[in-house]
Amino acid sequence: MRHLNLAASAAVLAFAAASSAIPGKAWAEEGMWTFDNFPIARANQTLGTSIDQAFLDRVRLSSVKFGGCSAGIVSAEGLVMTNNHCVATCVANLSTQAVNYAETGFTPRTREEERKCPGGSAEILTGIEDVTARMHKAGEGLEGLAFTRARDAEAGRIEQEACGDATDKRCQVVSLYRGGQFKLYTYKKYTDVRLAWAPEDRAATFGGDLDNFSFPRFAIDAAFIRLYENGAPAATPTHFRWNADKPVEGAPVFVSGSPGATQRLLTMDQLASVRDVVLPMDQLIASELRGRLIRYSEEGERQAFEAMDPIVSIENTYKRGLGRMRALTDADFMSRRTAAEADFRDKAGVEIFDRLAAIQPGLRELYPATALLEGGTGVGTTAVAGGSQLFSWARTLVRGAQERQKPSAERLAEYSDSRLAAVQSSLFAERPVYPGLEQVRMEWWLSKTREWLTVDDPRVRTLLGNESPEGLSARLVEGSKLADPAVRRALWEGGLAAVEASDDPLIQYLLKIQEPTRAVRAEWEEKVQGPTDRASEALAAARFAAYGDAVYPDATGTLRLTYGQIEGTDVPGQRFGAFTTFAGLWDRATGAPPFDVAPKLLAARDRIPGDTVLNMAVSSDTIGGSSGSPVVTPQGEIVGANFDSTVLTQRNAYGYDRNVNRSVIVTTGAVTAALRDVYGMTGLLAELGVR
Repeated sequence: MRHLNLAASAAVLAFAAASSAIPGKAWAEEGMWTFDNFPIARANQTLGTSIDQAFLDRVRLSSVKFGGCSAGIVSAEGLVMTNNHCVATCVANLSTQAVNYAETGFTPRTREEERKCPGGSAEILTGIEDVTARMHKAGEGLEGLAFTRARDAEAGRIEQEACGDATDKRCQVVSLYRGGQFKLYTYKKYTDVRLAWAPEDRAATFGGDLDNFSFPRFAIDAAFIRLYENGAPAATPTHFRWNADKPVEGAPVFVSGSPGATQRLLTMDQLASVRDVVLPMDQLIASELRGRLIRYSEEGERQAFEAMDPIVSIENTYKRGLGRMRALTDADFMSRRTAAEADFRDKAGVEIFDRLAAIQPGLRELYPATALLEGGTGVGTTAVAGGSQLFSWARTLVRGAQERQKPSAERLAEYSDSRLAAVQSSLFAERPVYPGLEQVRMEWWLSKTREWLTVDDPRVRTLLGNESPEGLSARLVEGSKLADPAVRRALWEGGLAAVEASDDPLIQYLLKIQEPTRAVRAEWEEKVQGPTDRASEALAAARFAAYGDAVYPDATGTLRLTYGQIEGTDVPGQRFGAFTTFAGLWDRATGAPPFDVAPKLLAARDRIPGDTVLNMAVSSDTIGGSSGSPVVTPQGEIVGANFDSTVLTQRNAYGYDRNVNRSVIVTTGAVTAALRDVYGMTGLLAELGVR
């Protein structure tokens, strides 16, 4: 790794002023930095610390990507801390209506009682290699769909060369700076991930949606998983040391995690499309899905159990989108972005910006159909088929069978040889399927697609035929046998012949709609994704020329390191101190949802010192996907896990503002109190070194 000298630090600050949308003002803590380009000197100067390369290596090897969340290793025997909401799907999959771990908590007394999370996997980043030259060469002289497919094929070749048929590692070519750089990330992969502890859901989600994306918070949003290898706990000699001491306001901390996506490098024309088309559509249809799920949950106890996790998920998505809408309709915020872009235009020239502007009419026209029929736009969050698990399996089986008939380099990127192991792992996982919930999701999707694309759209006619959304979704769900993993495995292993011969209605339905959905994807790649990627690559080159290479890229769901201090804020609409305590929890409780305290936690009230810090606020640069990120001292001790941020912080997707940006952390002190005084997890406490 190249350490930054003072000249490089100056370049970072100059770029930060442009990328943060605050012209002439750079925030010291700004940046979700890759581990091979972290500004050590700048961080030490800002925080008064003395971290070095060895510190970065320990943090990287102690950090875990767990599904769409982050986590940190906390013992030498594979024990990992993350958020409770990050294991919610695992908890739901392991629960039944009779034994609902979301209500009781999951508290295994021995390791033998730890249970495998269906389909769960965890990864540790072990290597980063620059492959920019190969990727840029692959796209030379090409445009549109040909450009996109050529780069996808080259990425697949690079990944296959690096990882081959290995099952214990994964290789991924990562696009950084929106195509300005490409890095090969190599991960140590664990496919046996077991739940080691989760509190009652009410302990982790106290305050519900009302408190979500806010502070003060009073939530024990923490959980433990364990990595297993060859049937035994994995050996993890590199890990964070547990520190449950009371945190100190103003103390420096580092946050290591895998933030999902930011859009700070988008042009103002691109952001206008997000503001005017993408977010309004996503928010409108997400709000209706939330309403349908709530209605379904009110039909009975079984339905309430089935819909609990999906409702929390869609509420989180909706509220995050609301915060982003507020940012993009904030005249002051957008004027600062405009001024920052004007400075960059003077350095880069207007031609590239004009090219990106010319793409936007096509994006605005194609987004609804692409989002609803195909997904994967990279700019929105609309879920195909409403997130139906049965539909997802059927599409994987059909597409996988069709794509595997081709050479790897000619396939859709997600079915290249280098990625088939992950596809199979997800496809074969044993997960519960709730037919009623599946029908709600598919019925919503079919009705929204018909509404947005109109009845006369030929793709809608193919989608529905002469059936109604209600009747078609009921027929497909009731007749499908794909809930059985043995059926899915047989179809996958039988290949295209088995898939085409299947009498499963969902399989036949996916075969029927392949032509229009594939066409939608191809048109998007030809008219939007390909031209955007080509122009963004040129824009990145101009950015490097203007500001040097000591800059940070947009978040991409890959491991990053950010830093800040433990502190509250004092700005309009967001005034609070740095800490909340258990005494504050008891004071906030009303006994009625969502401010009802979890029964086991409430029973332990007299055993927990009231001044124990429960949650804290940190001025670090985080975004969705940072959930579960370990919060670490300069000495490499873990003092908490990121689990939320404030509504005002959601503008962080488009630009960093230290005045309002605060990450919300559950402290190790709170977790220790829960393990010791509430749930009696003495084995975990001993493993953490707590006396």
